[in-house]
Amino acid sequence: MEAKVTAESARKKAELLAGGPVLLPLGFKPPFPPSRSTAGPGTGYPELVFSFGGTRVRKAISRESGDFLLRDDAGTLSILKGGEPFIEGAELQPTLLHAPFQAFINVDSRCAYRCVFCGSHRLEPHATKDLTDDRIVEMAVNASRERGFTGVALTSGVAQSPAETTRRLAGLIERIREALPEAPVGVEPYVTRSDQIDSLREAGAEEIKINIESFDRDVFEKICPDRDYEMILRRVDHACEVFGRNKVCSNIIFGLGETDETILNGVRALAGMGAVATLRAIRVSALNRDDLDRTLGELRPVTASRMLDLAREQKTILQDHGLSPLGFKTMCHACLACDIVPFWDV
Repeated sequence: MEAKVTAESARKKAELLAGGPVLLPLGFKPPFPPSRSTAGPGTGYPELVFSFGGTRVRKAISRESGDFLLRDDAGTLSILKGGEPFIEGAELQPTLLHAPFQAFINVDSRCAYRCVFCGSHRLEPHATKDLTDDRIVEMAVNASRERGFTGVALTSGVAQSPAETTRRLAGLIERIREALPEAPVGVEPYVTRSDQIDSLREAGAEEIKINIESFDRDVFEKICPDRDYEMILRRVDHACEVFGRNKVCSNIIFGLGETDETILNGVRALAGMGAVATLRAIRVSALNRDDLDRTLGELRPVTASRMLDLAREQKTILQDHGLSPLGFKTMCHACLACDIVPFWDV
């Protein structure tokens, strides 16, 4: 199956993902407010989603400095790199809630699991949204009225316990299902028991994301010291039984010192269960840099070519197992903006 975009567009997307912020020109005002995530790769920083060549990419923006420069020529946008033209005809893609076309809501950014790579638990108290259940349902319903709306996804930190967080997510899913019976609903929880997965499916979730984070056991134990590697894999396997093939996905973060072989072995292991890996390059920022350096030593930056090579290898593995990220209606594979996506970008 051919990619949806050209090799040149995929290469430029990878270079954007591998690079630093986009510097906005003096006086430039985006047509809609930047998003400021409390979960995910860009936690804590203002971001915009840029679209070009049939793909899109989420980038941190800055008024002070950046590896890229946005140029606004009477409303026609382009992106420069090193002072030279890089992308012509770029457009700004509005986000409904965190992601284009979907309401992707972080229910609670507080988390007892202080994973080294994650920035959520390092946010200042004023940066978290402290959302009530009523407000979350209202946000999803309001988003459903916007043009282009395609679905709802919920994620959450673990404020007290996985069981309590899962109960809250299940309750929210039931309420959103009642209010929006036709909308696809995905969920990204941290679960420790199979019955927690069952409850989310029974509540009405159609897709689920259970993150293994790293298939390098040594790296995993360093970056997720409070979590259980084997337990997570068992939960992914059970989720595939409950939700079905190509309805389960799992983050594999790379750029933490692991080998490409380890990453691809992880892709194969997940595909053998019926799950699709989300290959995500680590984003090092002020929120996680010190902890990453202390835990893993100085990391080598992830290159654009590594992103592309891994995505091409992943595509072959997924083809062999009859799987595709393009089958997802919610969460990261539907968003497309943070990763090189097989079958779309390569």
